[in-house]
Amino acid sequence: MPTRILPAIGDADAVRSITTLLSQLPDAEPVAPVADSTQLVDTLARLAAESVDELPEVVVVHERIGPVPALELIREVALRFPAVGVILVTSDASPGLFQAAMDYGARGLVALPLSYEELASRVQAVAQWSAGVRRHLGAGGDVFTGVGGTVVTVSGAKGGVGTTLTAIQLALAAQASGRSTALVDMDLQTGDVASYLDVQFRRSVVDLAAITDISPRVLADAVFRHDTGVALLLAPAEGERGEDVTDRAARQIVSALRSRYEVVVIDCGAQLSGAGAAAVEMADRALLVTTPDVVAVRGAKRVVRMWDRLQVRKAEETTIVVNRHTRATEIQPPLIQKITGTAVAATAIPAHFKELQGAVDAGRVHELDSKGAVKQALWGLAGELGLVKASEGDRKAGRLRGDRGAVSLRRRKDGGG
Repeated sequence: MPTRILPAIGDADAVRSITTLLSQLPDAEPVAPVADSTQLVDTLARLAAESVDELPEVVVVHERIGPVPALELIREVALRFPAVGVILVTSDASPGLFQAAMDYGARGLVALPLSYEELASRVQAVAQWSAGVRRHLGAGGDVFTGVGGTVVTVSGAKGGVGTTLTAIQLALAAQASGRSTALVDMDLQTGDVASYLDVQFRRSVVDLAAITDISPRVLADAVFRHDTGVALLLAPAEGERGEDVTDRAARQIVSALRSRYEVVVIDCGAQLSGAGAAAVEMADRALLVTTPDVVAVRGAKRVVRMWDRLQVRKAEETTIVVNRHTRATEIQPPLIQKITGTAVAATAIPAHFKELQGAVDAGRVHELDSKGAVKQALWGLAGELGLVKASEGDRKAGRLRGDRGAVSLRRRKDGGG
């Protein structure tokens, strides 16, 4: 059986030289190369979703891949697709880099300029390792579909548009439907998740920033288990400490959470930090919350363009959530979609602040009235995004059943969805 090899190379000259050599290898089947880290992870996820057998045995990562650094990308591939062998192609073949590559999950390292013999030897060895792992684990195991759950980031077009409330309610809906859920406050300087849920906890996301290998026990020590069952990873009480959470640390934290929870909701706030950008780049779904007014929509367009310039997220891969929507406003969701070039969630959140004010002021937004229009819409949005686990009867009906007539879901007594 031919060995499928997926090159991940951002440099045009390197693409030609590496793909030429790969095509000359015996029993090799190089596939079309990907140009950046986002395309690589998306491609692997799509192939894994189609069939286990579609995943390549070998991925070749060039040292100048971006926007995620090569070693960080190798770590993510190794965590999410553990039976795919990764080879790093680099001009630095020092023992230090070799050890670092192995620590991050690479199965081999090939030095530049490329040697046919060395490349053939490494590809053959890694392909044999990959085949052995797949035989050992058994075809069709969950491990091949990518470790962990769904990561959703919630960002704001500007401050005050309802980003934190949206993130909290999405997490609550997922947890209430029976899915293990983590809510992360990545608004590192001005995060308000703790205030909205009236909790005080001495640990925060900063406590994980300096840890290179986040074990389940370390992660459990850093999260706070809320009364609703949602695991909270809070922003630091001292905003200046947020600078300690680098983009590298954020990637490790998100990967660790993804491997432990079915749903991870991340509140990224309205200011883009390196950590927030890393989270948005890694997310399965990236939401951008806006209100239907000129200033906020302009802010949404500005954010979308910035994400695109920084290669964080493409416009078509971003979903706009319209908050405080009324039929009377001149700016409706289709116009916002046209202005921003993004997708727009079918569920719009109505402008009913009066039903929120008491719960917000008391820090009890998890106790919103299930019959309220805002909570129904937000939990309906969770259903639209696929974050909730519907019961068998709801699946047959093609809808989600609410709690006492609302769209919100509650855990079944038998522990099922």
